[in-house]
Amino acid sequence: MEKGKVNTYSPDTVLEDFLRTAESGSDSSKASTSEFDGPKIQTSASRWTGFLELFRSKSKGHFAKDPLISSLKLSKRFSRSMRETSSSSVMPNPILDNGLSYFKPQWKLFTLSELQTATNNFHQENLIGKGGYAEVHKGRLRNGQYIAVKRLMRGQQDERIGDFLSELGIMAHINHPNTAKLIGYAVDGGLFLVLELSPYGSLANMLHASKQKLEWKIRYKVAIGIAEGLLYLHEGGQRRIIHRDIKAANILLTKDLEPQICDFGLAKWLPERWTHLTISKFEGTFGYLAPEFLMHGIVDEKTDVFAFGVLLLELITGRRALDYSQQSLVIWAKPLLKKNRIRELVDPSLADDYNLLQINLIVLAASLCVQQSSIRRPRINQILLLLKGNSKSLDLIRRCRKPSHWKRYYEELFNAEESKMSRGLSGLSLQEQIALEF
Repeated sequence: MEKGKVNTYSPDTVLEDFLRTAESGSDSSKASTSEFDGPKIQTSASRWTGFLELFRSKSKGHFAKDPLISSLKLSKRFSRSMRETSSSSVMPNPILDNGLSYFKPQWKLFTLSELQTATNNFHQENLIGKGGYAEVHKGRLRNGQYIAVKRLMRGQQDERIGDFLSELGIMAHINHPNTAKLIGYAVDGGLFLVLELSPYGSLANMLHASKQKLEWKIRYKVAIGIAEGLLYLHEGGQRRIIHRDIKAANILLTKDLEPQICDFGLAKWLPERWTHLTISKFEGTFGYLAPEFLMHGIVDEKTDVFAFGVLLLELITGRRALDYSQQSLVIWAKPLLKKNRIRELVDPSLADDYNLLQINLIVLAASLCVQQSSIRRPRINQILLLLKGNSKSLDLIRRCRKPSHWKRYYEELFNAEESKMSRGLSGLSLQEQIALEF
């Protein structure tokens, strides 16, 4: 093809422009920790808009049915150059990672009619989650499989396409029992992500909407699982991923009541050598937002740790992060946490039907996670050790800035259990006793 007759909406041209623009934007941000978000990306997203519309309306055959996958297959020649130019000092973009082949072959391309049938035409009764930019409906496919359908609805079309591709890029990189499983997507009549779902739905539904209250054993299991998932996102993958929207509504429960972190619409990639990102755009859920983000837009792993602490308080108390009178759960709970008044914190519906050792550990973890200063908050790997009753957590307790009687209480708790073990009363370590609960 002659240079003067290049089709600006061809798959190769669109992707080449997108990659060149994104690479240029990355290079310009090397010395900054500000968010990689600017007008250049919106321009390339605009090209994606034209690209999608062109092939929806004019193309025939498989390429028209699945324009995104086909375009990525045609553009593999860009993957090598992008890998060569990537660097930990450059703000990564999920669209560019993994050699542009992030559409997994097992992902199914759904039609709009399939999703409408599964969700009863996105009926309000099937709405299980709603955010600033998307809605999530539960549904059931013809084969009986339960699904959650995330429909991107708000914002400019360019923004929606950019968000859609970014979330797909994130989900292509994650594979853990405690992260949600994407089974497909749709680009017909809108932009949709389709995830596995069990009849239990989300943690928010089970905690706050279900007539049947979650028993303590399940709550503890959920706390451990979410911590495992966050540890994977922060430290276990190819890139550091900050979720930025950890909340009860974004935790799906499997048929075995295992928690799975979902909704990566606000997630950010954090390069290895960067301490944090500074986000200018205010996004997230009130009640879960860390103080440093509210005041300065700072985002790092401790942002997720704070939100996880709020989630732990929900599991302990049965209360919402922000109740109908707009009272913050953290503000309500802090005086009780400070005085270690555990019985006043525990969900009344549990009565006395809970493991005292486990409730103590979760209360302690929540107290450490929701500290005002992000520097004082532990990392998620430390919190996970604490939740599991690992004796190494004693060092964490001794270092934290808490009243002496508060520290003494938890030191005595650990020491008492270790003493039982040494005298042969239990025969098991604190960690082993907790593991047996499962």
